[in-house]
Order: sequence, then structure tokens, then C-alpha cells
Amino acid sequence: MRKLEMDELNRLSVDQFKQSEKVPVVVVLDNIRSMHNVGSVFRTCDAFLLRAVYLCGYTPQPPHRDIHKTALGATETVTWKYFPTTLEAVEKLKQEGYSTWAIEQVENSVPLNRFSYNRESPLAVVFGNEVEGVDATVVKACEGSIEIPQLGMKHSLNISVAAGIVLWELVRDRKNLF
Repeated sequence: MRKLEMDELNRLSVDQFKQSEKVPVVVVLDNIRSMHNVGSVFRTCDAFLLRAVYLCGYTPQPPHRDIHKTALGATETVTWKYFPTTLEAVEKLKQEGYSTWAIEQVENSVPLNRFSYNRESPLAVVFGNEVEGVDATVVKACEGSIEIPQLGMKHSLNISVAAGIVLWELVRDRKNLF
């Protein structure tokens, strides 16, 4: 087994990335504290060619050294917007025809492995604060909530880990992915 060289990975240039058709998924970050988590989410959105990241409330915004440390350039490729409140972002997405779902543990949440949606329709997923989760008013404004099934004692994941799991599940069976 041989590790692939960088030129063998068929990576897109920044211009090619920006011109590519995106997966119609927007990630909404609800008052995330950690710049490292924000950078990691940008990097994951780049990896899966997602449409955009919406940064809300006190979620840090690029440019910042600590975001760039984990984003590794993804803030230059992934489209992002800032909203003063997450509720404003969710309402705008709904007006634009997005189905909006919180990633949260609530009554009647849908386990991620059972979540289904029209993969051609636009979808927005809201990830919450590292301690408080998705704000309750935002959860109520969403169409529903998706929960990552967990077996251990903690029943919580770092937001960047949760984003990686959820976003992979949302894009994994798209045609021509691999």
C-alpha cells in the first residue's frame, strides 16, 4: 500500500471549487464559541462541496488566525454569511425554500440513520453552541430535529465531530461522489 501524493488526489483549484455545482446543503452555526470548531466546520463543508456556512450570533468570523489554523484555506473556498441571530438565518433559509433541521436531542427527534429527505431539494442543518446546544426558539422554528444515536454515557459530541458525522451522512450516497 502506498500513500497518494498531493498531485494524485485530483483536488480542485479555488476557482474550480467556486465554479462547481454545490451540494444543496447549508450549515448554520448557532453561537459557536470555539474558532477551532468554526474552522473545522469550514474544512468539512469544503470536503463535501456544500453550498454555504452561515455564522450566527457570536460565532467567530474569518479572517482570524485561529479559524484559519483548522480551516486550512476553506474560508477562501466555502461561501459564508453572517447573521446577527440564528433565527434570522433560519427564517431567511425557509423563505428561500430550504428545509431546516436542528441537530439536537429533543422529543420526537429523528435518528440520523433514519433521516430521509429529497437530496435534490435544499436543506439547512443547525449546529448549536458547545454547552447549550441549539437555542430552543431556533429548534421550534425548524421543521424538525435530527439526533445522532449514541451509546455511551456522555451523549454529546464536539460540534466539529457532530458536523462531520451528520454532513457525511447527508452526502454519502449522492451520485458520482466517489
